[in-house]
Amino acid sequence: MSEPHVPVLLPEQGERLVREEYRADFRERSAALRHVNSWKLERRQHFEEQGSPSRDALRRGEWEESLRLMRERGDSLAAAARQEAARGHVFHRVRVVEAPLTPYVQWELHSLRQQAGFGTRVRVVSAESVAAAEGPRPLPEVVILGGRTLFNVLYSGTGHPQGAIRFTRPDVVAAWEHFVASLYASGEDIASYFARSVAHLPAPTSRTE
Repeated sequence: MSEPHVPVLLPEQGERLVREEYRADFRERSAALRHVNSWKLERRQHFEEQGSPSRDALRRGEWEESLRLMRERGDSLAAAARQEAARGHVFHRVRVVEAPLTPYVQWELHSLRQQAGFGTRVRVVSAESVAAAEGPRPLPEVVILGGRTLFNVLYSGTGHPQGAIRFTRPDVVAAWEHFVASLYASGEDIASYFARSVAHLPAPTSRTE
């Protein structure tokens, strides 16, 4: 891909939200979306995701149990997909991956492939393809809702969620939406990436999670 231009994202231009404030604000704004696109960029290679039995099983080193629990959420994913379709809301995700995959990313790619089966649009880009654009600092974790709100999602050094910074300036939101959309356009669909690079991998229990 051609080298993308990373927009500026200055914390002082946004509003800091603690975790519960972020979660509540995200839910409210997301529920109001109609006939728009949203985007998510994930760059970190490890998150301490909370509230997921499948993730908890991965943390315990129980890989097959983790995948079984993941499969059990099919009905809830289908229901959510019907709601999104009724609202005309299309969610796109861009996942940056480094090789070798961390246990978390290996698990998440299974999850993203499942979500894609219910309508979420997911593409993968390599860390090498964004390295020149990043410079010394990795890309931020961002979610852009309906072209109107950008959340810079914050995490501790160990991957624990710490809320977000909310941006609503139209120029900031538009610049980042264009950037993430350009990464998405250059990425590989999760289905083909998974089949080639993930499906054959052994359980990640031999590596530290």
